Amino acid sequence: MWLFNFFMGMMMKLVKISDIFDIKYGVNLTLNKLEICSNTDANCIPFVSRTEKNNGISSFVKIANDIIPNPAYTLSVACSGSILSTFYQETHYYSGHDLYILIPKFTLLKKQALLYCTFIRANKYRYSYGRQANKTLKDILIPHPDELKRFTNIKIPKQPTKTPYHNKKVFLNDREWGWFLYKDIFDIERGKETVSKHKFGNIPLISASDSNNGVNTYIKEGIKLFSGNSITVTNNGAIGSCFYQQKDYYATTDITILSSGFPNEFNSFFIIVLISSESYRFNYGRKWSLQRMQTHKIKLPITNTGNPDWQFMEDYIKALPCSSNL
Repeated sequence: MWLFNFFMGMMMKLVKISDIFDIKYGVNLTLNKLEICSNTDANCIPFVSRTEKNNGISSFVKIANDIIPNPAYTLSVACSGSILSTFYQETHYYSGHDLYILIPKFTLLKKQALLYCTFIRANKYRYSYGRQANKTLKDILIPHPDELKRFTNIKIPKQPTKTPYHNKKVFLNDREWGWFLYKDIFDIERGKETVSKHKFGNIPLISASDSNNGVNTYIKEGIKLFSGNSITVTNNGAIGSCFYQQKDYYATTDITILSSGFPNEFNSFFIIVLISSESYRFNYGRKWSLQRMQTHKIKLPITNTGNPDWQFMEDYIKALPCSSNL
């Protein structure tokens, strides 16, 4: 929903999906009636289903002579199951039940097609198990093609790698651990904003959410701007949801901000896991208030002098698989 609000806040021209794409029902096949194969085999083709993982591909199957595949360079959209899971397909493919194919009415670059995948997925909140997207898909609003120039600075991320940041062997039992009060490690503040009554802009507003790094929407200005390189913790709603904020942001009153205690993002990722593990202690009737957090304790690796060992925490995170993507 925040993405739709962002479009409206930018006074962006919106059109229906059917204005940009021809909408066709997929070939509607059942996977267990097809011959499974490897993606390296000859005459093999992706089978796209309603999953929200792996670009929608659940298997690879042999091409059947009597079944024409869905065309390449189209979008696949799930209208039930993982509703509005939308992916750009660069090759011909077969598809399962309740999958629609969006065929561009004009040539789209890959970057443009991926943008439209994101725009369509942003409407997932409108649907549920009892309200599928088959009849209303054509009427979903997305940005007009002329508006895509606003996103020309967006870069397609590199393929993630499982390689660690470095090859040091670091183990949690390599250090002694000690208890610290939150107030002795962090500067602790509470957010100032409400979700409503803001003009849309380009600064994140962090709210009580356990997804999207806590970002609810983007606003122009608020009561207090918090500095990046800090941690946000939800004290109401999704209590204990914890995220690292790299850039400056605004935060609602449901958010507690932890800053100044840790040198960089690698330390914060280490701390976030520890903070999140404490969420079971709190609930709607016992919120993780600012007062409770100040007297709460956190256990951290320590140096020989008894101080938090920030370098060890950084080295540990950098030794984890996939840490080179950070």
